[in-house]
Amino acid sequence: MKTKSFLIKITLLALPMFLWNCSEQLNEEQELVVQQGDIDYTSEESAFGALVGSYRTFQSLGWEQVPLLSVRGDDVNAGGLGDQQGFADTDNFIYDNNYWMYNSLWNSWFQDVLQITVQIDQLEQFKENGVDANLIDQYIAESKTLRGFITLQLSRAFGDVYKIASPDQTQIEVLPKDQLMQWISDQMDEAVPDLLDAHPVDRNDLPGGITKYTALTVKAMANLELENYQGVADATGQIINSNKFELFDDFYNLFKIPGKLSRENILEIQYSDFGQSSGDNVGHLYAFYGSQNWTPAVAGASSGWGFYEPSLKYIKFMLDRDETIRLETSVLFTNRGIAELEAAGYTNMPSFVNNTTRDGDRINDYSRAMFASGKHYLPSVQLTPGRTSYGTNKNYTVIRYAEVLLMYAEALTRGATGNAGSADSAINEVRQRAGLSPINGATSQDVIDEKFAEFAMEWGIRYADMVRLEKTNELSYDGRTFTMDKAYLPYPLAQLEQSFILREYANNNN
Repeated sequence: MKTKSFLIKITLLALPMFLWNCSEQLNEEQELVVQQGDIDYTSEESAFGALVGSYRTFQSLGWEQVPLLSVRGDDVNAGGLGDQQGFADTDNFIYDNNYWMYNSLWNSWFQDVLQITVQIDQLEQFKENGVDANLIDQYIAESKTLRGFITLQLSRAFGDVYKIASPDQTQIEVLPKDQLMQWISDQMDEAVPDLLDAHPVDRNDLPGGITKYTALTVKAMANLELENYQGVADATGQIINSNKFELFDDFYNLFKIPGKLSRENILEIQYSDFGQSSGDNVGHLYAFYGSQNWTPAVAGASSGWGFYEPSLKYIKFMLDRDETIRLETSVLFTNRGIAELEAAGYTNMPSFVNNTTRDGDRINDYSRAMFASGKHYLPSVQLTPGRTSYGTNKNYTVIRYAEVLLMYAEALTRGATGNAGSADSAINEVRQRAGLSPINGATSQDVIDEKFAEFAMEWGIRYADMVRLEKTNELSYDGRTFTMDKAYLPYPLAQLEQSFILREYANNNN
């Protein structure tokens, strides 16, 4: 994954961009057509290519996907004045199932799930044709882990969604969320024995690729959704006891170039411009998150779009806790935003609450927001000379060891037993890096607060926690009113029109 050949390799298989065409007959073969070229199923190299196809599918993360997962949390606000009104409405729990982002999130990720499932099906054929069975089982397990993670995120967004375990369309079904989470957990149990027992960065074939610890983390996340806290403690405890992971000592740079493939990262999407000023560039469109108006330290570096804003509630929460490095890392401040904080009584703020970052980029006032996400910011001085796109060459952090520690801590505070230390030891490891004093006798609320401080703006973690715990009061802030009937986005209208499976399920469960 670290090499250019991994980043730009083309998948062996290609799928149409459209699932379940308008026909209501589930058994019509033309509804799902997989195109494939000539494949040598006796070749280990071709099998590796099929695995890379799964990673390449996951790598194609759309710019709108994670923001839509995150925006309903009380850590994130939608920036904008009329632009992307549907995104702003979603932030306020006003849902339009015809909004293009909903359909894009659903369609893009379920296309990815189906593509990965096809890769799994193809990998089975390599085993049947004599390629090392243990190697193929590993590749299948890696693909299952990616599929499980994506399905989990889709279920967090929409609730009851497709379980796709086969490319056979007649086998695809919609399951209630709790059944999906159990299926994902079971899938990870199948995957773990076949995966490498290593830190992802220590893989020689694909540095940063899936290992057993990635699957264990996905299992813990699924069990957290189920509130099976013993299952969470068991999975996270194995990761902690492996002693293969550690927190990156520089929280500020964890989300920047020095943090690429750190020993904290359990899963990240890797991008690269290959250290060249022009030419090949595999990257993510980070502009959505960026400030709309800045004066970069490196002249010519592009600004962002201003659609993703850390909430004033989150910033006040952090100031009240005397947070330093995590607040500086998570939030980019404008003078307008600083004035808003001062008007709210915060008149003696730390020196880093400034519109110029430590790397010399000045965040000027702009109309769409008062703050921008620092976790999606790459200092202009870290851009490869000649590259100007906002955030280009920055990896997308997906799962961190800090999340494992805090899931373990929460599980123990909710009655689970663990063999990887106490809840205090896990939460205090995270707090120590943040420069905070240790806690004695950590409670569940202490852990939830720590997760709020640690994971703001990341993958909708805060929103998922508040929904799981039914914290309607926390999500009802700054004029918003959240009720549990708003926990999940509605099925996209375009998908209801196209899929008999989904339409029938929705009609039967209204």
